[in-house]
Amino acid sequence: MTAKLHCFGESGNAYKAALTLALSGYEWEPVFVDFFNGATRTPEFRKLNVMGEVPVLEDEGEVISQSGAIMYHIVSRTGKLGGGPGEANEVLRWVLWDNHKMSSQAGTTRFLMNFLPADKRPKDVIDFMQARLKNAYATLDSHLDGRDWIVGTGVTVADISCCGYLYYPEPFGFDRKAWPNIDRWLDAIAALPGWKHPYDLMPGNPSDRA
Repeated sequence: MTAKLHCFGESGNAYKAALTLALSGYEWEPVFVDFFNGATRTPEFRKLNVMGEVPVLEDEGEVISQSGAIMYHIVSRTGKLGGGPGEANEVLRWVLWDNHKMSSQAGTTRFLMNFLPADKRPKDVIDFMQARLKNAYATLDSHLDGRDWIVGTGVTVADISCCGYLYYPEPFGFDRKAWPNIDRWLDAIAALPGWKHPYDLMPGNPSDRA
């Protein structure tokens, strides 16, 4: 049975789940969620996921939400992307760090800067968030100095989680050329078999609403 990922292209968290599916070779198909027209707030969607968020994975009778949980579901099913012997805790540490320190703030900042009307974009909040993000980028760039991957000798869900928002073209205070180790690492991920840009991997992008 083909797994179904409820997602939309603009969501970096959905991209984490979609990219994990793609890089692991899992059999899946995207189901477009029209977030910008309120699809996640409908009673029908809340029955699927009471949290009212994407991504949501339907797989062999299971319904799983939250990108990290979906990534680890795929790791457990495939045995891929979870790291080598003795590395599981370090992979999890970076997934949790990303969720708390980088992706949550990158997603919020990107939304405020690009998906709100220009006259409703809170400059002070954006400035504060970008300062916090700069610290997160510095942490990641420093960690990647002399490393090909975040943990061990191969790509893991730690890499997939941390890259989730960093391929998007909309401005949110991330200039990959300012962070040479991150830049090199993003190129390495993009060279993996099965990699696609979020707007190519999932349905929905800003041009659809232009």
